[in-house]
Amino acid sequence: MKIGLQTQIFFGLILGIIFGISFPTTYKITDNTITLFQTGKYPAELIQILVNERKDFKETETVFIKRIKPSLGPEYFAKYKTDILKFSKYNSYLPYIDWIGGLYIRILLMIMVPLVVSSLISGLSGIASGYNLLGLGIKTAVYYFTTTSFAIIIGLLFVHLLHPGYGIEVNNAQDMGTLINPISFKDSLINIIPVNIFEAFAHANLISIIFFALLFGFFVTKVNDRSRILMSNFFSAASEILIQLTNFIMRLLPFGILSLTASFVAEYSGDIPKLLNLFSSLGQYFFTVVFALAFHAVITIPLIMYFGFSANPWKHFKIMRGALLTACFTSSSVTTLPLTMSSVNKNCGVSNKVSSFILPLGASISMDGTSLYAIVTVFFISQAYGIDLSIIETLIIIATTMLASIGSTGVPMSGLLMLSVVLAAVGLPVEGIGLLLVIDRILEMIRTMINVWSDSCGAIIIAKSEGEQLRI
Repeated sequence: MKIGLQTQIFFGLILGIIFGISFPTTYKITDNTITLFQTGKYPAELIQILVNERKDFKETETVFIKRIKPSLGPEYFAKYKTDILKFSKYNSYLPYIDWIGGLYIRILLMIMVPLVVSSLISGLSGIASGYNLLGLGIKTAVYYFTTTSFAIIIGLLFVHLLHPGYGIEVNNAQDMGTLINPISFKDSLINIIPVNIFEAFAHANLISIIFFALLFGFFVTKVNDRSRILMSNFFSAASEILIQLTNFIMRLLPFGILSLTASFVAEYSGDIPKLLNLFSSLGQYFFTVVFALAFHAVITIPLIMYFGFSANPWKHFKIMRGALLTACFTSSSVTTLPLTMSSVNKNCGVSNKVSSFILPLGASISMDGTSLYAIVTVFFISQAYGIDLSIIETLIIIATTMLASIGSTGVPMSGLLMLSVVLAAVGLPVEGIGLLLVIDRILEMIRTMINVWSDSCGAIIIAKSEGEQLRI
């Protein structure tokens, strides 16, 4: 009996959870740990302390930190804690399957840029006129603006109902040494135009690639028939080949999910005190964000799909499960893009013209989950610091959140970068982000799923508005 892909994905998820629980990640200062510090720019005194603290046994993160913290002292501990934990992770069994997840992500990244370029140019060159392209662009902009607005309103509603920031100890903020300085919104807009398109290709700068592909695809329709047919056929053929390759990669998805799940579960499963600490001070904030995201994903968007466009949200969700799980464990809507496009094209019946225009754009600028997370977090930080925000400041936060989501990218950590821009806009302490670093990894997984879900639903809605006959 042939086992369906969705069943295989489910088994991969379960096996990954079992593996992660059975072989949890621990911490141990090994020879490799010392070597990593010796080859980096670290003080000799720090390295000697770590050599003295090297023990021939494994510990949970909680026990490990408790043991080495007195020896390091407050200054070294605050400055190098993140690197020490990173270099001291120890799991003798995880490397046997961890490489599968890394390989799977590399394969997705390998085809992402050529798939976006070929699909987008192919779709645009098949559009009859600039008017049709303008109409598609307007519908896309209206959808993204509408869903982002709903996400922000829902976030405001939940954060003012539950008040998750009251009673939080702000002096428990985590070290922010790993946070990158944010790029301003103005610079984000300027950077849309690539100085060197081949450099944009090499660095997978998706928003610049989309800008170039939009211009290229539009002007393919403006050249003579011979050149137009030649280029249109070339990119259509490339798109078909890459879609077939993506369909093949989908068969590897259960193995990728198994590996990615095992890595994540192993990180937390062996340290119950760490999990308890994770939720003790930030539990109300965590569940405020999760409930708001769930409301947007389960109520708002499906209602728009069902009542506005007669699409079946549940059937669409079943089709999208593999892509959503990949989005969850990679925390990247960009990495997930090939799977999203394949699911929407092959299983939902959305045309390449619509999906190739909407989905790459959505992976770059449509951030429902991230916008909702940002609005809740900004008010959480204001509540934690005891700062009351006026109506004007609230409007500035809403406007900045919507604009910053356009400049945000569908890659890990983009939510924190976007958040720092919003905090700076109203003078709230950016250091407040340090409160969230301990729990942000889990929230990033959830909000990335919401981003991908919203993008895929947008493709369905706009395809329906274009009169396409879909399978849902």
